[in-house]
Amino acid sequence: MEEIQLQLEEAKELMQKAVDHTASELLKIRAGKAMPNILDGIMVAYYGAPTPLQQVASVTTPDARTLSIKPWERNLIGEIERSIINSDLGLAPQNNGEIIILTIPPMTEERRKNLVKQSKNECESGKISIRTVRKDTNDELKKLQKEGASEDEIKRAEDLVQKLTDQYSSKIDELFNKKENEIMTV
Repeated sequence: MEEIQLQLEEAKELMQKAVDHTASELLKIRAGKAMPNILDGIMVAYYGAPTPLQQVASVTTPDARTLSIKPWERNLIGEIERSIINSDLGLAPQNNGEIIILTIPPMTEERRKNLVKQSKNECESGKISIRTVRKDTNDELKKLQKEGASEDEIKRAEDLVQKLTDQYSSKIDELFNKKENEIMTV
């Protein structure tokens, strides 16, 4: 039945979005290496409007432990510095009047464990999203059954939804294992 197929396609799409979102959230959790994407959430007041840091400066990694931020307008240095200090990154920016240098400190064992815990929570949120999609899809399938779809078709569709749920949940498990290894590797 076409409606069932549409429900399954939508479920697949939404589950993939949950996996993609989880992957992008995990990228923001730094694993001791200097990566420009740890600054993704930083907003800078640019002529009064909150603007993503990447839109007002270039971010480079001169080495594995350093980020260099070069604003396109020199008068933004103080504003960028303030935004980094006020963020939850826990980094101390140093500025020489032209660029801002961020030195990424080596991680302590405790910090690594906290980052693994944070990663686990992100992954759990992703799995909750996937299970929510499963529940919503199964509810829609039950409505289709009331509207005349056969019980067998609905049962097969529900089994497929469960397979999708397992498949996408295991993708999130893989993301977590990869992130955990990245964090715990000294």
